[in-house]
Order: sequence, then structure tokens, then C-alpha cells
Amino acid sequence: MKSDDDKLTAKIPSQNDVAAIPIALQPCSHNTATAKLYAVWEAVADRVEMHANIGEQRRNWNSLLLNSINMMTLTATAMAGLSAAAAHDSALPLKASSAALFAAAAAMTAAVNKLQPSQLAEEQRNAARLFKQLHEEIQTALILRDLVTESDVANAMERVLALDRAYPLPLIGAMLEKFPAEVEGAVWWPPLKKSENGGWRGEEMREIVRVLREKDKQDYLKLGNTALKLNKMLAVLGPVFAGAAAVGSALSDSSSGVGALGVAVAVGGGALATIVNSVEHGGQVGMVVEMYSNCAGFFQNMEESIESAIGEEGVESSEDGELMEMKVSLKLGRSLSQLKDLASSRQHGTDIDEFASKLL
Repeated sequence: MKSDDDKLTAKIPSQNDVAAIPIALQPCSHNTATAKLYAVWEAVADRVEMHANIGEQRRNWNSLLLNSINMMTLTATAMAGLSAAAAHDSALPLKASSAALFAAAAAMTAAVNKLQPSQLAEEQRNAARLFKQLHEEIQTALILRDLVTESDVANAMERVLALDRAYPLPLIGAMLEKFPAEVEGAVWWPPLKKSENGGWRGEEMREIVRVLREKDKQDYLKLGNTALKLNKMLAVLGPVFAGAAAVGSALSDSSSGVGALGVAVAVGGGALATIVNSVEHGGQVGMVVEMYSNCAGFFQNMEESIESAIGEEGVESSEDGELMEMKVSLKLGRSLSQLKDLASSRQHGTDIDEFASKLL
């Protein structure tokens, strides 16, 4: 027979067995809304992984296609040059191979310019970052809030769907327009509702909104449109130069003046096509366009967030208002005093030649 002390000791696991005991973490609230928000949280975590993986894939596309097209173009250029110095019989295979490589390079360049892999990769990087931000916000809500409501779930769902629309995963049928008439700020959030009591100092915050709209956002849209025009020009010139080189290589014949001109066009066109392709995709001009669009969207998001918080009339400072002011200051890379000084200067009519953001 075991004593009472032996029975008590038998129920206590040894130190080595403690780590093996599974610990089940249960949510603090078991209502339906909490369960739904957990489901959204898990879906967002999956999207972070998907967008990160696809972004890496498309970044690899850009580097691999850039190197492949440049190697094809340079090889074809060398063949075109050698065909001019070779005997007539041995020059024919070189000319044919050169023309074929130039034609393939022109077709591939046109396809890559249409897709803009560097821009696709930047879209997915931004999507992964924004989904990760949403994931952290949902996690914070689950930890800090005593009771999750259906409104919280609906808001999270709207933000997920807005991000899905702003940064689609598929290419066919859903890819964002890579050459719009002009650059616009990216929009990755649902329409914001007016807040009844945001605790904002209304006039000061409206001045910050004006600076964001008139200076920061417009500056990035201007830069984005400049990069877009450059990208459009390069996207046309690359295939044109490669196509001209293909025609020149096919018509090259060392025994006539036309043939000499064809060799010159083939060699010159091949060199120019390589330069243009390297500038466009090696310099990732498409990525720069997307980056400026996202920066403009960042400031537009801040404008709408501030306007929805202050409502129709400014409200005296409260705890929530001070928290929001601190968030705005952090996003703009300013201290609270710097933010107030900027707003006060604008209110008094002082024209300050500076942007609201010191971060971007």
C-alpha cells in the first residue's frame, strides 16, 4: 500500500516531463465575434506569407529575364559583327543565328516591358508589409480589448478585401495597369467613417492635412509621373532597337552597300537595345513608379484618417486625441512640438517651404 505522501508525489510530474506537457492557449473571450476575428487574423497571416513569396519570385524574374535578354542581345550583336568579316558561305549561319536571337530578344523585351517585373515585385513587397501591419493591429485588438464586436470583424474584413483589390496576386485579368495616363496614389484602405469624438484640435490638424495634400502628396505624384514618362519611353525603345537589329542582321551582306548598312544597324541596334534594357530593368524604373505611387497613397491615407477623426468640428484634446496626434507625429517623423509649430505657422499665414513629412 502507498502512503498519502507517495500518492501525492506520484501526481507531480518530474522536471524533465514538464516541458512535454502541452499548454493550450485559450482566448479570453469565447463569443462568436472573437472567433471570427481569430479567423481573419489567421487569413491575414497566410496572406503575408503568400505576398512575400510571390514578391521574391517576381524579383527573381526581373534579374533572370534582364540577364537572359542582355546575353541574347550581346551574343546576336557579336554574331552580326563577325558575319561581316567572315566568308560568304560561313557568314550565312552567323546572320541567321543573329537575326533569330535579335527577334527573340525583341519579343521577350516587349513581353517583359508589358509586365514590368520590378514593379510587380514592389507591389508584393508593399502588400506583405501592409498585411503584416494589419496582422499586428488585429493581434493587439485581441489582446487589449475585453470584448470583440461584430463591427471589429467587419472592419478587419473590409481592410483585407481592400488590400486584396489594391495588390492582386494573379497576373492574367487582374494585373494593375503598368502604364496609366498619370500616376495616382495607391489606395489600400476602405472608405473611412467620420468619428464623432476624435479628440483632435481641429484647426491645427486641418492645416497639417493641407500641407500633406499640397506639398508632400503632390511632390511624389510629380516624381511618379516623371518616372512613368521615362518608363514608357524605355518600354517602346527597347523592342524597337532589338527589332531593327533583327532586320539589319537579316539584310546584312558584306558584298553590297546595303549589307554594310545592315551590319551597322544590327550592331548599333543591339548595343542600344542592351543599354535601354539595362536602364529600364536594371534600374528598376517600374519599381520606382510604384514606390512613388505608394508614397502618395501613404499621404492620402493620412489625410483621410485625420479628416475622419476630426469630424465636422474640432474637439478639444482628449486622451484618444493625444494618442492619435502622437501616431501622426511618428508617421511623419516629427516631434509633437514640431508638428504644432508647423500647424501654427500655417494658421498665421507664414509660408514655410518644407514638407509635412521628415521621414519620406
